Amino acid sequence: MALAEAARMPASKAAEAPSVAIIGAGVSGICTGIKLKEAGIENFTIYEKASEIGGTWRENTYPGCSCDVPLHMYQFSFDMRPDWSAKFVGSQDIKKYLESVVDKYGLRDHIRFNSEITDATFEERTGLWHIVCADGSKHTANMVAAGTGQLHRPIWPDIQGRETCQGTSWHSAEWNHDYDLKGKRVAVIGNGASAIQFVPEVAKEAGEVTIFQRSASWVLPRPQREFYGWERALYKAVPWLMNIQRWKIYWFGELLFRAFHHSGDKIKEMAIEEMELYVTDPVKKQKLTPDYEPGCKRVLFANDWWPAMGKDHVDVVTEAIAEIEPHGIRTNDGKLHEFDVIIYGTGFDTTHFLGPMNVTGLAGRALQKEWSTGAEAVYGMTVNGFPNFFMLYGPNTNLGHNSIIFMIECQANYIRQCAEKLRQDDLLYMDVKKEVQDAWNERVQHDNANSVYASGCTSWYKTESGKVTNNWANYTFKYWWHTRRPDFTEYTLRARHERSEGGMEASGAEAAAQ
Repeated sequence: MALAEAARMPASKAAEAPSVAIIGAGVSGICTGIKLKEAGIENFTIYEKASEIGGTWRENTYPGCSCDVPLHMYQFSFDMRPDWSAKFVGSQDIKKYLESVVDKYGLRDHIRFNSEITDATFEERTGLWHIVCADGSKHTANMVAAGTGQLHRPIWPDIQGRETCQGTSWHSAEWNHDYDLKGKRVAVIGNGASAIQFVPEVAKEAGEVTIFQRSASWVLPRPQREFYGWERALYKAVPWLMNIQRWKIYWFGELLFRAFHHSGDKIKEMAIEEMELYVTDPVKKQKLTPDYEPGCKRVLFANDWWPAMGKDHVDVVTEAIAEIEPHGIRTNDGKLHEFDVIIYGTGFDTTHFLGPMNVTGLAGRALQKEWSTGAEAVYGMTVNGFPNFFMLYGPNTNLGHNSIIFMIECQANYIRQCAEKLRQDDLLYMDVKKEVQDAWNERVQHDNANSVYASGCTSWYKTESGKVTNNWANYTFKYWWHTRRPDFTEYTLRARHERSEGGMEASGAEAAAQ
């Protein structure tokens, strides 16, 4: 349904729509709000913990921060823009795009800023979720769509003495833009996706840069280029050309997934060839060569990483850190490395989904307890015993080969259809069946067990026990097929009002799936 049609919907129809609490005003929350409006569902609030929208693109402002997915695949399919300047764009460009989308689709009045949700409890009798914010305010909603994401809670390493450091230190997600790095001795702990981007920028200013690395990353060149003026004009005049570019990038991503599992040697060759163009020191090359298969950890794309690694004032230390002392870092070999600054590029807490929010479902079931051995959800969206509760970018929906926006759009469309089902059938709630959840998770973990993600490395895709809770270990078109239309026979559906066998009206009687 188009937005114009939704606007003409009778007030009585709109009044029957379920109230929806959307958690987070990042890509997921924004997309969900738009899809609900398309269905004529206006009774929703987006609860955002910060004072601005943007999610991970608001949180991460470090130098060089950008998206390593080509922009034609990293924007909403329903709102492609012709005026981007380059194939890969920076974090602030993406945030500006999201700001404009929020205004274009009239979402800003639906957003409640500075409202971090701490508790969500389901009441079976009324079919309502009772929501508590950090400021003590309380709210209710028939349905919850949690778009809290995976890349917004910085994780700090558990290193002895970290608090004793007398120099300056910060996490890459909490960048200190006021500190002048010129000529300074800089230690970087970690070398994942963030470090790949900010280290080359730091190396331009710092006197010394030392990276403390647990394991190396496979880094491939990024095919970056500026768009010509005539290209942007052509995209504006013939918008469907942008969709052609989008689908070209999409299918390249699907081929990349195949390459992870069938052509890993070719990826290794490409990465090593790029490294050898810039890094001549044989010891440094050995340190920077991974000992695991491409794709086990995220394969990274950058053009300035290898040139930075080739610089004489950039070093790599692979000896484990023993402790942090007031003036530097002491490694297990007893050596003290003195620094002025320590930058933690140690990523995010990705496996504790929805944390630190407390979610309580039927019969007082705590979601975090249900997930004590690792998060899992049907389609990464819904969990048995937690009715009308949906997630976006939830368990096993992260990608190592394509754009997460594709997955988020699949999820937002699915959630919209579930909201429409609640409205159309006047349902109190829907709760995915346990046998459906068990079968789905068995399939997902089987795929993971046979994927490169389980091939032996340590990564943020896994829990400490080794369970892959983050990634979708299959082609994304298969995910689209599973989620294109909800199968409501997979749910226990409870009607809002239904006659019991004794003839009395009951709320919460089970309805047959239609």
